[in-house]
Amino acid sequence: MAEPHNRTAVLGSPIAHSLSPQLHNAAYRALGLDDEWTYDRFDVDEAALPGFLAGLGPQWAGLSLTMPLKRAVIPLLDEITDAAASVEAVNTVVLTADGRKVGDNTDIPGLVAALRERGVGEVGSAAILGAGATASSALAALARICSGEVVAYVRSEQRADEMRGWGERLGVRVRTADWADAARAFEAPLVISTTPKGGTDHLAAAVPAQVGTLFDVVYDPWPTPLAAAWQERGGPVLSGLDLLVHQAVFQFEQFTGDKRPVLDAMRTAGLKALS
Repeated sequence: MAEPHNRTAVLGSPIAHSLSPQLHNAAYRALGLDDEWTYDRFDVDEAALPGFLAGLGPQWAGLSLTMPLKRAVIPLLDEITDAAASVEAVNTVVLTADGRKVGDNTDIPGLVAALRERGVGEVGSAAILGAGATASSALAALARICSGEVVAYVRSEQRADEMRGWGERLGVRVRTADWADAARAFEAPLVISTTPKGGTDHLAAAVPAQVGTLFDVVYDPWPTPLAAAWQERGGPVLSGLDLLVHQAVFQFEQFTGDKRPVLDAMRTAGLKALS
């Protein structure tokens, strides 16, 4: 009798802070799958990753990956999707029944789905604060919904070159601007802040009276000073938890093959974990 193909987990280092186990296990419970499916966390760094993957048995169905593994995993996989290749980052590994390892990036459709949930299906222009790994995923999402220019506010010329390069690769018109002028981002109908916590706190006082939509990828602590100021102006605000749950839904569907709705269960679990 074949061994069940129903183990999943998140890998990264450090990993104790990850909300992914709460989200995925809540989805399993909501659909009555928790007797069969499990989702764990493992502290795995780049050096340990090859050995960890090599040791996985047929009971494994999928993995979520966080830093610092999203690029390190690529040479270890049998295949990656176009979405993952477009940003050179894998956050999802599907382990097929025949033993293949397929990498994907669910952050990109997760960003798009989170925005659509809030009524943002298409924008004429947008701004990005920051230029790290999340910024490239944001650009890839904007390639799907933004018809015009994206202005990226960055701290160095090297980062500016990187963002322009990502724009060319993803088919997005990217103009870069100096971080000192970051408050000008607030003129855009959609602002995506990709900086770590504290990175935009000094900009809260510069939020104008009329604002568009803010997507701030931080989720703890929440709200950030920028998000709080935005909400005071009456503008729509999305948090990192919105991204986290939407990308996790795509992972859940790929791991289990189950398309039943789990978004509400995941979001409730995430909010409970953060409270």
